[in-house]
Amino acid sequence: MTNIILCGGSGTRLWPISRTLMPKQFVKLFEDKSLFQLTIQRNSKVCDSQFIVSNTEQYFLALDQLEELNKTNNKYLLESIGRNTAPAIALACMALPKNEIVLVTPSDHLIKDEDEYKKVLEKAEQLAQENYLVTFGITPTFAETGFGYIEANDYDVKAFHEKPDIKTAQKYVDAGNYYWNSGMFMFKSGVFLEELKKYSPEIYEASLTAYDNSKKNDVIRIAHDDMANIPEDSIDFAVMEKSQKVKVVPSDINWSDVGSFDALYDELPKDTNGNTKNNKHISINSKNNLVYGKDKYISTIDIEDLIIVDTGDALLVSKKGSSQKVKQVVNEIKKTTDLHNIHLTAHRPWGTYTVLEDTPGYKIKTIVVKPGKKLSLQKHFHRNEHWIVVSGTATVTVDTKTFLVRPNESTYIKMGEIHRLENEGKIPVVLIEAQVGEYTGEDDIVRLEDDFKRN
Repeated sequence: MTNIILCGGSGTRLWPISRTLMPKQFVKLFEDKSLFQLTIQRNSKVCDSQFIVSNTEQYFLALDQLEELNKTNNKYLLESIGRNTAPAIALACMALPKNEIVLVTPSDHLIKDEDEYKKVLEKAEQLAQENYLVTFGITPTFAETGFGYIEANDYDVKAFHEKPDIKTAQKYVDAGNYYWNSGMFMFKSGVFLEELKKYSPEIYEASLTAYDNSKKNDVIRIAHDDMANIPEDSIDFAVMEKSQKVKVVPSDINWSDVGSFDALYDELPKDTNGNTKNNKHISINSKNNLVYGKDKYISTIDIEDLIIVDTGDALLVSKKGSSQKVKQVVNEIKKTTDLHNIHLTAHRPWGTYTVLEDTPGYKIKTIVVKPGKKLSLQKHFHRNEHWIVVSGTATVTVDTKTFLVRPNESTYIKMGEIHRLENEGKIPVVLIEAQVGEYTGEDDIVRLEDDFKRN
């Protein structure tokens, strides 16, 4: 059995913790592990291999976090742009034998009852072997308006229902045969592709063309133009709501999609006053609050039922019960800043950088380059750069010259000069970079060569 793990999505409902370049599935929220890592650990107990569908930025996040788990022998399919779940699953299935059983899971769900989860998967596998498309219906614990519902009669699907209003959701829960649509599936790859071809032939044909044109080395890379030609649709609309081969397995597995701060509050450990545990939270007569922040001390006095999230460059304060409106905040943020996209600390294929100060005319960063990695050969049109090495030994190329810069030494790159930073050593290179110029945005980079095939 192969676990197809879908790593797409920007996780805007958990902004400012989750950003486009560090979405919620890679944020370490639970005992210093991310939801992606927990997904890998959980499903590797029942699946023979993992097939990770991602974009280029998230691919390197996945590589780093899999290395931490010592699980490096995986398959990857990289989409240049997202086209929703139906094309993503189709492209992955095209790379697998037709009789391979696949378990399709998002990378950002939490499942705490793993014993029951294993039993549910065993039942689903029986149905998948009989050539059914299996979906997993979560036994609802309350009237949730943020999920779609599956109406069922035992394992038979009677109907799929869109996200209801609260009155309808309560009727579903009271009826006892409605389940939350989990977004998890199991089937033979060939059976899914046959049903996709039958009910959404345009997606099937465009996906097949994209797959046939792809580069199939250790990583399958789908070209931008080929991805753009695939119609965008979810697996539910494209196949599951149309096929006559669909079964549902009721699943009481202590599941959460951690899709809002209210959901996150429910899952995090709490102190005796109902506040989420945080070593830097000073609470005076405060109860039942989600308090998230790692750098600053956060003090609360006489407050209850609030969500307080501090990430250094952004602060969110919300009433509990209102956190679904975070998407509206993100829409406003996009109009004037890049805070929806990136954190102060940005993860790159070669390491990380952290913005220490960013003001008109200059920007100061800490840069960490992993052993054996190098940045792209590049130039800038609007800034000069000063590099001061703090630890490790940096190999620096400026135009035609290559030289070493050791701790407490520095170098200077003029605007327009072609340059590269490399770590040929065995320990990380840490340096301070001061950018000076009229414009210091991250898009002022012209890459001439790049190990990671970025534009």
